Amino acid sequence: MKRIIAMLLVVMLVCGALAACGGSSDKKDDDKKFKAGFIMLHDENSTYDKNFIDAAKKACENLGVECIIKTGIDESDACYKEAVNMVDEGCGFVFADSFGHENFMIQAAKEYPEVQFAHATGTQAHTAGLDNFHNAFASIYEGRYLAGVAAGMKLNEMIESGKIKAEEAKIGYVGAFTYAEVISGYTSFFLGARSICESATMEVTFTGSWYDQDAEKEAATSLIQKGCVLISQHADSMGAPTACEDAGVPNISYNGSTKDAGPNTFIVSSKIDWTPYFEYAIKAAMDGEKIDTDWTGTLKTGSVVLSEINDTAAAKGTAEKIEEVKAKLESGELHVYDTATFTVEGKALDEKFAPGEGTDANFDKNTKIVYDGYFHESEYRSAPYFDVTIDGITLLNTNFG
Repeated sequence: MKRIIAMLLVVMLVCGALAACGGSSDKKDDDKKFKAGFIMLHDENSTYDKNFIDAAKKACENLGVECIIKTGIDESDACYKEAVNMVDEGCGFVFADSFGHENFMIQAAKEYPEVQFAHATGTQAHTAGLDNFHNAFASIYEGRYLAGVAAGMKLNEMIESGKIKAEEAKIGYVGAFTYAEVISGYTSFFLGARSICESATMEVTFTGSWYDQDAEKEAATSLIQKGCVLISQHADSMGAPTACEDAGVPNISYNGSTKDAGPNTFIVSSKIDWTPYFEYAIKAAMDGEKIDTDWTGTLKTGSVVLSEINDTAAAKGTAEKIEEVKAKLESGELHVYDTATFTVEGKALDEKFAPGEGTDANFDKNTKIVYDGYFHESEYRSAPYFDVTIDGITLLNTNFG
């Protein structure tokens, strides 16, 4: 009997040891789970940052990796410190979402070569000479062009109904800064609108901030008072959409639907869906594979998308027209910056060279970016570089850049 009890005790001890080992293994697996860190300029109250936050969460969930998000990190040394904190927390991939974060991300990338760092809207990855620092963006100018088509449809409807005269088809645009990213955005939007409504013109005002609800609302209100009959924006708060709803003026927003703020005036919104990039870059970091120095998402990759159209405010036939134009963009039959569709000071844009930001052979100051009849946006660098003021667009203030 004593032998039986002794044997049972041995079996119990062995099973306990095995269970303990199993528990330890599970803990080690948890510790080894890949972590991705995301640095955001603002929080979810900003349509811009919310767009990144939603995509980060979705991509990490799809890949089964841990998602660490820090919001309210301004464009200062705070970004560098947060990037280092994320490395210390075990992140193998760290991403920042605002233009002014770039220098601080490069600083961190130089110090931690074993970690992959990525940055949206930046311009320096192609010249930084770092294998672990990357820029990413998308051909959002195509999405803005499609949103412009919706604007043109609305303007034509207003003209045909007698609400405005053809010469009164003036668009107002609220921009943050005079960066190429903003210029590219409002120009592509305007070209989309004018492809439908030939008499369209546009006035642009800048706020000097990516997120300032009062300034954006005031800017939109001022444009409406100046006779603008439709408003769009490249700014991140609900300021402009709210002003439009208050005034009963049609609105095209950015970075997601603002229908809740403007149920009677919101038409459509374009945005970049960052999920495809995050999934691609994080998986590459996990597998030790190379990440593109400059990555540009497109309509075809699902990186450039439009929100659902609000039929309450949109002109009849808008959805069908957008699908028609989208197919032409995807096939290459249509180019947003077709030089036959606009002029600069009365002349065709027949030659322009890339910004002289470095000596990279693929994008130096001698790289021609206007050929084959169109401006080749975001083909030599992911961040937009279209920085030309075309005829038909009037800038009301240019203090911010």
